[in-house]
Amino acid sequence: MLAYIIRRLLYAIPILVGVNLLTFALFFMVNSPDQMALVQLGDKHIDPEAVEQWKAQRGYDKPLFVNDREDSEGLLTDTIFYDKSVRLFALDFGKSDEGRDIGDDIQQRMWPSLAVALPSFAVGLMVNVTLALFIVMFRASIFDTAAMVACVVLMSISGVFYVFAGQYFFAKLWSLVPISGFLGGVDAIRFLILPVLIGVVAGIGSGTRLYRTLFLEEANRDYVRTARAKGVPELTTLFRHILPNGLIPILTSVVVVIPSLFMGSLLVESFFGIPGLGSYTLDAIQSQDFAIVRSMVFLGSVLYIIGLILTDISYTLVDPRVRLS
Repeated sequence: MLAYIIRRLLYAIPILVGVNLLTFALFFMVNSPDQMALVQLGDKHIDPEAVEQWKAQRGYDKPLFVNDREDSEGLLTDTIFYDKSVRLFALDFGKSDEGRDIGDDIQQRMWPSLAVALPSFAVGLMVNVTLALFIVMFRASIFDTAAMVACVVLMSISGVFYVFAGQYFFAKLWSLVPISGFLGGVDAIRFLILPVLIGVVAGIGSGTRLYRTLFLEEANRDYVRTARAKGVPELTTLFRHILPNGLIPILTSVVVVIPSLFMGSLLVESFFGIPGLGSYTLDAIQSQDFAIVRSMVFLGSVLYIIGLILTDISYTLVDPRVRLS
């Protein structure tokens, strides 16, 4: 097991390095520091001295890769690449273009993101699996057809519609929950009810349809037909045979998502005014704060790779043959 995990970690290193290099190229070779300064200063006829001052305050006045003005110690370290990219591997995110500490912002904003994402993920998973099993029980019936039509309809509706409808009916018309905002502690619950509910409802169509397909595939296997031929009740076959074996491929779509919950949801956090990492990233894109965007892209890549590694490890737990691959 240890050798398997080490091998997967070694595979992840070149991927992360490649993502980092590509991100650096997009931000500093396609879009030069001078162009970034002009965008932030907001004036095409700005004084060149103001541009140089903006770059010096944020560390963009250094060479990209090699600083031949420094001695051997600062030849490679006193560069934009080292300050803005290499330090990310140590999770040193530095300062935003507005001067805020990005690491502190991430630590503060991760909790509201998790407060929305974790309940949405857990409740949504249970609801989707339950509905999928219920549909499989009545497979090849009118109920199965109607359920699939409903799932396609739910998948076809934009997530923005769920947000607007939820805010209008539950917050504005019926005044059951706040329309937006966020508070800490126990008071956060009433601000989270509607975002979590919308997150669950928005994922029912795709999740139930996917899990139904996986469970149906298991329901048609030989061992299930053998169990039915021996007179095993349908409910027992469903929960003792189909469900445990059907959950194995579901690990791919579930475990890989868990680290990404940390990043929050751009749509939900923005519409409900939740100060999480999703709205943090969207605000940085709108204000063109490239330091924050770079950091969030790198952090998202790290979390996605962690999710893939966790998925591989979970496979080894349910199917030891995977360790040999």
